[in-house]
Amino acid sequence: MAGYIHNLVLNFKTMLPLENILTLIPQRAPFVMVDELLCSDGNSTQTRFRVKEGNVLVMNGEFSEGGLLENIAQTAAAGAGYMAMKEKKPVSAGYIGAVKNFEIFDLPKINDELVTEVRIESRIFDVTIISGTIRRNDTLIAQCEMNIYISK
Repeated sequence: MAGYIHNLVLNFKTMLPLENILTLIPQRAPFVMVDELLCSDGNSTQTRFRVKEGNVLVMNGEFSEGGLLENIAQTAAAGAGYMAMKEKKPVSAGYIGAVKNFEIFDLPKINDELVTEVRIESRIFDVTIISGTIRRNDTLIAQCEMNIYISK
């Protein structure tokens, strides 16, 4: 069954649940801030994440600013990991180099479901420049630009 899911993900835009998304990102519990890869086409990636009680980045019942940034970064990582897997290459680690124009319109609460989209704006050597948005119920709650350094 795992091989079937793997081939399905490589050939089509499809959902990839938590147990398989861990093959795409370097993060591990308790620091995983994405639950599912919804789609990825090389230029944009979407993930889904449900804010859970007990999450290390939940404070006073709200997903923190740092959690929102990490969610965007891990969405970018999931897209890069998906492309690496598709090209039969190892998944590389990435590091946030800079964040610009970070805007938060509302902090999500426990049990809120977030859909995060990352679009690649450009690549310069080992740096990928992305724009990211987070929506709850189709309402924009956060956005930013991010420079991510990809480790070789």
